[in-house]
Amino acid sequence: MRKDWTRRRLLNATLSIGATTLVAAPRVARAAEKPQRTIIVMCDGFGLEYYDQSPMPTLNAWAAGGVYARVQAVMPTATNCNNASICCGAWPSEHGVIGNSYFDSVNGTEAYMEDAKLVLAPTIFERARTQGVRSALLSSKKKTVSLLNRGADILLTAEAPDQDWEARLGKAPPIYSREINYWLFSAARDILRNRPEIGLLYVHTTDYPMHMWQPEASESREHLSRLDGLLAELAATAPDAAILFSADHGMNFKSRCWDLEKALQERGVPVRIAISAERDRYIRHHQGMGGTAWVHLRTPQDEARVGALLGQLDGVERVLTRAQAAKEFKLMASRLGDLVVLGDRDTVFGNLETGMEVMPKDFRTHGSLHEVDVPVIVHNAPAAPSSDYFKHNLDLARWLYRI
Repeated sequence: MRKDWTRRRLLNATLSIGATTLVAAPRVARAAEKPQRTIIVMCDGFGLEYYDQSPMPTLNAWAAGGVYARVQAVMPTATNCNNASICCGAWPSEHGVIGNSYFDSVNGTEAYMEDAKLVLAPTIFERARTQGVRSALLSSKKKTVSLLNRGADILLTAEAPDQDWEARLGKAPPIYSREINYWLFSAARDILRNRPEIGLLYVHTTDYPMHMWQPEASESREHLSRLDGLLAELAATAPDAAILFSADHGMNFKSRCWDLEKALQERGVPVRIAISAERDRYIRHHQGMGGTAWVHLRTPQDEARVGALLGQLDGVERVLTRAQAAKEFKLMASRLGDLVVLGDRDTVFGNLETGMEVMPKDFRTHGSLHEVDVPVIVHNAPAAPSSDYFKHNLDLARWLYRI
């Protein structure tokens, strides 16, 4: 009887296909392996121009000894959609965050994309939790914590820390400063030292210094040299940890801004609304101006005429339909405008008193195809893919915590 049972069991585990026999693998319980402690650093505004021109020996050593790739950010090159893409390891067509702002068709108003309900894909914190890994989300900006918080055990924004954090680390600097990034790294180091149960840290800085200073400026070099030293301190504090580093966009000087709503009104074709995809609450960064805009039409019949007029404006590089933009940039079509407008290297879109304004010579921002180039650097991660795996910044951690 025992012999017959064994024989039937073996036969049921064997599949014959032609001359090839496939034997089902035995079901073996895997030994529980604790995932490596991991630190993800999303350095806001750190385009390749900053990496190439800044004294950062720590990052350079990690790039030489680990994984380094020159990759592209998600379009539009605004923070929220890129931060969500890195955090979720997915395109905006999956997670739904298409920029910093969008048109809320339910309420009929422009809205900031900073509500966790808008994120339609699992965050890395939720993925980590399925493997028993506790996590922390630290950001210089409040909007990141309100958008990407699902699944994180510790939430901290340096823009508005609670009294316990400031009692330990001192008062946090203002959001419009480079020093707030240093304070944020001190908080990350504190967690690494004192909260050993936290196996994943996601650290998001502010790009205010990049908006203020070009790579060769002494203030920029000081800021990035200091960050480089703080990265070395994180590695020394947690020598067991993998460190994954990337950015959301680069930065360029901009010379002109169009208010597309007013410009079209002046040309006799009013639209329902035109929105800068970059607009958020941090007005001193970029005055709500960016290199991509969503244009919502009053009627579908206006599409051809509005598109033609937009294409005639100085500095408008491309005008795409909703379907074209969704396909090319892997965006969620239902949250886009009827038309998507891209500026050239010198041009942005925003809200103005007139249809067009010349920008100050020191005005720097992003949002266009001209800020897509960013680095990926992976340090001390034996399980990481090779450099040719990384094509976009959203690849930074998409390989982690997969079932």
